[in-house]
Amino acid sequence: MKHFLALSSILVIFLSIAYLNLEALKTFFKINSPLSISTDISPSSQPMNNTLKTTMSKALRHAKITPHRSSARGHSDHGWLNTYHSFSFAGWYNPDFTQFGSLRVLNEDRVKANSGFPTHPHRDFEIFSYILSGELTHRDSMLKKGAEGNADADKFYRMKRGDVQFTTGGTGIAHSEFNEHHKDTVHFLQIWALPWKKGLAPRYHTRHFDDEDKRKGFVNILSPLKGGVDATAEQEKVAEPTLPGTIPIHADFVMAAGLIAPGSKFEWVVGAKATEATKRKVYIHLPMTKNGKAQIKIDGRDEAVLVVGDGAFVDGVNAGDKLSVESVGEAEAEVVVLDTA
Repeated sequence: MKHFLALSSILVIFLSIAYLNLEALKTFFKINSPLSISTDISPSSQPMNNTLKTTMSKALRHAKITPHRSSARGHSDHGWLNTYHSFSFAGWYNPDFTQFGSLRVLNEDRVKANSGFPTHPHRDFEIFSYILSGELTHRDSMLKKGAEGNADADKFYRMKRGDVQFTTGGTGIAHSEFNEHHKDTVHFLQIWALPWKKGLAPRYHTRHFDDEDKRKGFVNILSPLKGGVDATAEQEKVAEPTLPGTIPIHADFVMAAGLIAPGSKFEWVVGAKATEATKRKVYIHLPMTKNGKAQIKIDGRDEAVLVVGDGAFVDGVNAGDKLSVESVGEAEAEVVVLDTA
């Protein structure tokens, strides 16, 4: 009996020491180990975790991001033309949506086959068309009738997906944009920007931008003309953009586009290291493609998730800020970025 009690006492002492050592080891590793993982999922721990997640996800806390929902756009269906207006245009006016920096018009148009915009004038606007699908033929008053087949003149052009046609309205120009295809509808964005001065010489530029490049990151499409508002006659003639490979625009303005696969994220550097003003505004648009299955999230913010047709005003940003755009839908997202002073 004495032996049994002695053994029991020794066992109790041994277990007590083991327990104390175990607790000491747990405390040590909890404090010191970089691999320690908290398994606390109690309700009291969740608000702190959610706050931390939100803070970390918003890379640009100083930026104000305001979604512009597709349903808030102006809309007209004329049969031959189905059009949505992000900003006040034609017969649709909304005082909340008149312009954003130098960005004045963003129309998302679908034009049926064998129809289009007949010859009409433009003046003192920078106007560009971004083709999403189908084809759109441009003819203008600067080319003599009968010479329309000269595509090399850059004034008669049948645009297809990936093409961008740019017009400096300047002192005045008249042109037509027609879908001459026998059956297919053309889907495109028509965008207008205010130039840095009026009375410019009319000018056209057309350029193609490959989808494969857009799948690698944002591709710059427009950038300011070198020389800026005080560009010389020679600089106007040469028409060299600030960013190589882009179309020159008479504004402190950059346009870019990207094709973002689901689960992937692109980064937009505000100002694209090409603009003058450091205080910037960025408008992001998600066209109505991919049967509505594309979605994006801006700056990691749950309140800044856009579906097709939506846009977003990003205000209070500075040149050099990095703005993330993540594809969170089921389909590749085609994202258009308009960066303005």
